[in-house]
Amino acid sequence: HVQLVESGGGLVQAGGSLKVSCAVSGRTSSTYAMGWYRQTPGNQRILVVAITNGGTTNHGDSMKGRFTISRDNAENTVTLQMNSLKPEDTAVYYCNLRLFPRPGMTTDYWGQGTQVTVSS
Repeated sequence: HVQLVESGGGLVQAGGSLKVSCAVSGRTSSTYAMGWYRQTPGNQRILVVAITNGGTTNHGDSMKGRFTISRDNAENTVTLQMNSLKPEDTAVYYCNLRLFPRPGMTTDYWGQGTQVTVSS
């Protein structure tokens, strides 16, 4: 059973930096993507940035430049570094693990979410 446990997050002033991390436990295949999404009340969860096994990253719209993802395959962890934070970055941030069990199929696992609040 795959579990994702997030840590970090919290309150930061605008212009500041914050890091959130996610640790994976349980059995997974050797190939999976990991990423961070965020969600605000009443809105859909949107992609911040994802990273493949090989290190290729994919940023969501308007996310490039301030959000950096890194991954440690040996430790099964992924980290999101957030810089120059703005009040509009306030959201619950979710860790995601995506498996590819068959061509054209995906299976998603989610962490419990961690609150990031940016004060003006």
